[in-house]
Amino acid sequence: MTTGEQTGAPARSTVKELRTALQELEIFEAITEEQLDWLVSVSEPRVLADGEVLFRDGEEATAFHVLLSGGLVVTKVVDGREEVLTRHSTEEESAAAEDHDGKPSAAHRFTGELPLLTEGSYVATAAASGPATTVVAYPRPVFFEMLTRCHGVAAVLLPVLAWRIKSSEVQARKRATVEALGTLAAGLAHELNNPAAAVARAAQELVPALDRLTASAYAWGAVATDAERAVLDAVVQELDRLPPPATTDPLAQSDAEEEIADWAEDAGAERAGLLGSGAADLGLDPAWLPRRLAGLGGAALPAALDHLAALLEARSLAAELRAAGPRISQLVAATRDYANLDRAPEQRFAVTDGLENTLVVLRSKLGGITIVRDWEPNLPELTGYPGELSQVWTNLVDNAAEAMEGAGVLTLRARTEGVCMVVEVVDTGRGIPEDVLPRVFEPFYTTKDVGKGTGLGLHLTYRIVTQRHRGSITARSRPGETRMVVRLPLAQAAPGCDVPEDDVEAGPIRTTPIRTTVTGTTVTD
Repeated sequence: MTTGEQTGAPARSTVKELRTALQELEIFEAITEEQLDWLVSVSEPRVLADGEVLFRDGEEATAFHVLLSGGLVVTKVVDGREEVLTRHSTEEESAAAEDHDGKPSAAHRFTGELPLLTEGSYVATAAASGPATTVVAYPRPVFFEMLTRCHGVAAVLLPVLAWRIKSSEVQARKRATVEALGTLAAGLAHELNNPAAAVARAAQELVPALDRLTASAYAWGAVATDAERAVLDAVVQELDRLPPPATTDPLAQSDAEEEIADWAEDAGAERAGLLGSGAADLGLDPAWLPRRLAGLGGAALPAALDHLAALLEARSLAAELRAAGPRISQLVAATRDYANLDRAPEQRFAVTDGLENTLVVLRSKLGGITIVRDWEPNLPELTGYPGELSQVWTNLVDNAAEAMEGAGVLTLRARTEGVCMVVEVVDTGRGIPEDVLPRVFEPFYTTKDVGKGTGLGLHLTYRIVTQRHRGSITARSRPGETRMVVRLPLAQAAPGCDVPEDDVEAGPIRTTPIRTTVTGTTVTD
């Protein structure tokens, strides 16, 4: 048999050798002679050259592979980097080197069972390591018949399967932590640059802005009566009392800025654009200033508008300077809290703090997306693991941002519901296809391109919510709206938070409820 050749059945001269080799494997050591005869008859031996690929990540799983000699290296491309997940070897010394993470010895001698059992694709790439690697392939139908005929096979296969799933989750959790810290570092560098640039810009622009404010004050004082000054003073005082805008919609803000500038220009103002920008930044609608300045006429109105524009500009620059220091402190605090992954003990904390920190860290990915916060007043604190929940919120918000592709509305809600805290992450993205929705929390299931996802992100989110915090997570989606609903018990002594019966389906929106009967702590985000 030549290198790389695959046969339908072993040649007569190799049957005895194949039979002996299979019988020596732990996975087949308990089968009967009759079962061994059948196994040999359905075997498809193959010799691989060094580096030759046995199967590739993302390909449809077609066979169960048994390693007779040589070795296999299992790799996966993650974010453009090829990572070695594990190595299988028939050499005792090489195999022992791979057993540091509790890898069963039998796991070295077969691969491919997991995607066959889950009816999915291969989740990694396997290639020969060494000049003489021999494998035996058992196609999907034969593999399932093997499990039926040879009961001893399942006794060896199932513990290995359990180890592989656990090992994959551990690797994914480590990778998620590294990715989270990478995201944190990138976001922190981006955000620290913003307040520094704001200080430099504000300092540069403040001198000419003060000159404009001085000139406009003289012009306004020269034409205004006492009554007109009182009108403008009242407007300025009211502006001082305005709260910050609850939402930031870039498109609506741009439209308001244009309308206010057009009105000011028609009234004769020289700095109409400056006024429009300053008023829109405060969240004023186009009718706000005209209503309050209706008592001004003649030369007083354009002078008042130019003075107000200069005043808003100077105040905005001063506010940027004032905000720079606290902004940097906020970033440092958010970094400290966010980076405390898997190290903090169980503690009391405000769930909205974690959500806000996530928005800070992912701000660079949320450009062009409108953020809506809907917090119930006087929310109680939770008892749990805030660092792990940071991973949950990051995963959900990052998925939402990706689905919206830079434009849309991201809504974060937090409210109480009986003994549970309910957190919703809602986006206006493309939605999750109906056939995909029931599987979004399954391990290794992903719709992303090969190398772009592990298929464990939402599964880890699910485990954090359900197993670490005794909560539940539900996915509901339709085109234009995807809603991830997380329910967490307010205290660890409280009952778990299952999905309400009336939340299983809502109109045309398909729902995937995830329930848990596991006792102990659970994971949420």
